[in-house]
Amino acid sequence: MGVEALNPQPQDEFPRNPSHAPAKPIRSRWEKDAPRCVVAREEIGLEALQLLLGGIANGCIYGLVALGFVLIYKATEQVNFAQGDMMMFGAFLALTFVNEAWFGWPFALGLLAAMAVMGTLSYLLDKLVLRNLFGQPQFAVVILTIALGFVIRFAAGVIWGHEPQSIETPLTGKSVHFAGLVMGLEEVAVIVVTIALTAVLFVFFSRTRIGLAMQASSQNQLAAYYMGIPVKRVYSLVWALSGVVAAIAGVLFATKGTIDPASGLLGIKAFAAAVIGGFGSLPGALLGGIIVGVVEPFAARYLAAGYSQIAPYAIMLIVLVIAPNGILAQMQKKKV
Repeated sequence: MGVEALNPQPQDEFPRNPSHAPAKPIRSRWEKDAPRCVVAREEIGLEALQLLLGGIANGCIYGLVALGFVLIYKATEQVNFAQGDMMMFGAFLALTFVNEAWFGWPFALGLLAAMAVMGTLSYLLDKLVLRNLFGQPQFAVVILTIALGFVIRFAAGVIWGHEPQSIETPLTGKSVHFAGLVMGLEEVAVIVVTIALTAVLFVFFSRTRIGLAMQASSQNQLAAYYMGIPVKRVYSLVWALSGVVAAIAGVLFATKGTIDPASGLLGIKAFAAAVIGGFGSLPGALLGGIIVGVVEPFAARYLAAGYSQIAPYAIMLIVLVIAPNGILAQMQKKKV
């Protein structure tokens, strides 16, 4: 045997590249998947932002209906459980004035007409019906407004039918794109109008004489009467204002989809929003509506089926335990 056979040359632990080129570095699985992970995180972030924007728009609708609850309670200490049905009725009135199948008026004129009709009907409702309960226990008004809601839903079904219908608006089909997000113009209008209306009503109640008279009437009806405040007329004006707000909320709700007589049941979620934000607070109504509106899509996306339906009421129960008067409570001790 030769010397080479007795003393074999040491072999490299890894075989050399035949082309004598430097071997490519070995990439770990994390390094290979890193770009994919970054893209996934961006998609999740965009999805969350899209859900947030849609939730805020829906929450503003809840907030507008909750404003109706708060308006009446703030001035009369009454709870109108027909507020959601008034919203639905106002939407159908606007549909009647605006759609080509009915009157075919311009959208702005139809909206003003719906607001005027709802304000007049609400004023007459208080003057002809609710005024007869003046001085009665609060539960009498609660029962009356619950029954009124059934009547409004029945009337809407008789007049317009029970099939879902949509209102013709200049915002339909138009959207805004920014940073990968898509937002319909109707959603932008909902958010802008809700914030503006909340600010106007807040100033109205805190700065104007009629607004202060409304709050004085709720504090002590007899004292307000002796001070020269026409309490009954003030109450009727509050109901009229609540009807106008309901019409605006109904039109904005209709621009986002379809309406039918059952749409008035949205008032139940709006009631939860008013409780969460604080039943005597106008900004609280908007805040509560946004909370409910944001929680719903996230619960529907990331939780099991059905949780999105109970989420608003679960939050309401938690808030009632922690802060019985709501997040932005403005409850005041009654003056006697």
